[in-house]
Amino acid sequence: MVTDASNAIIEVRALTNRFGDFVVHEELDLDIRRGEILGVVGGSGTGKSVLLRSIVGLKRPDGGTVRVFGEDLQRLTPAHRTRLERRFGVLFQRGALFTSLNLQENVALPLIEHVGLSRPDAERIARVKLALTGLPPSSAGLRPDALSGGMVKRAALARALALDPEVLFLDEPTAGLDPIGAAAFDRLLTTLRDALGFSVFLVTHDLDTLYSCCDRVAVIADRRVLAADTLEVVASIDDPWVRDYFHGPRGRAAADAARPRMGPSREER
Repeated sequence: MVTDASNAIIEVRALTNRFGDFVVHEELDLDIRRGEILGVVGGSGTGKSVLLRSIVGLKRPDGGTVRVFGEDLQRLTPAHRTRLERRFGVLFQRGALFTSLNLQENVALPLIEHVGLSRPDAERIARVKLALTGLPPSSAGLRPDALSGGMVKRAALARALALDPEVLFLDEPTAGLDPIGAAAFDRLLTTLRDALGFSVFLVTHDLDTLYSCCDRVAVIADRRVLAADTLEVVASIDDPWVRDYFHGPRGRAAADAARPRMGPSREER
């Protein structure tokens, strides 16, 4: 999907995050555009998940601003902020499903708590969301500990979609999945984005996911965003981490697998 650079729905400016004396981000800038899937990558400890938590309001930044739908999150009243955050959907790395609830109840919970729907109405919508992510009707009554890793990810995605979000935040959604399950999740994410039109902020280390899903890729290095552009442009940057990540054996394999979809590289043209 082609996105307009002026159509940013989230604007991060001069973001600073610290943990004690350790500076994770310093003067970091990044935009998320309407309708795009933005992949966020970087070495261990660069603060990819910290950035996600800062944007969704789970961590208060030590400096800078995060504007979402034109609103500065730190300047909103609690009630206004709660209304705005309902326009987000979040999928955490391990799913974060409630183990004491079945899948239908997990997905229905945000609809009951945040929208005030009755339990029957919320559970009816929950079954639709579970179906949307490819889970069979029989899964609705299962608890998370009875599921495979791929089913947990799909159920967590269904819950993230419960409130029809405009932006979906995913933290390592394919971590722990086998290659077939990860590829199926990537296809599902792209299909849902195309059908429903939401934006995606995707923290990942999975090169196959970057090549199969992402419209742009942002690289975090040296406490800032080193680059945020198409994968082809980012992979061509003369930086040691970028070279090792995109042009090592796994990077070359992912690029070769994606080539039939993406067409020839710039060098081949």
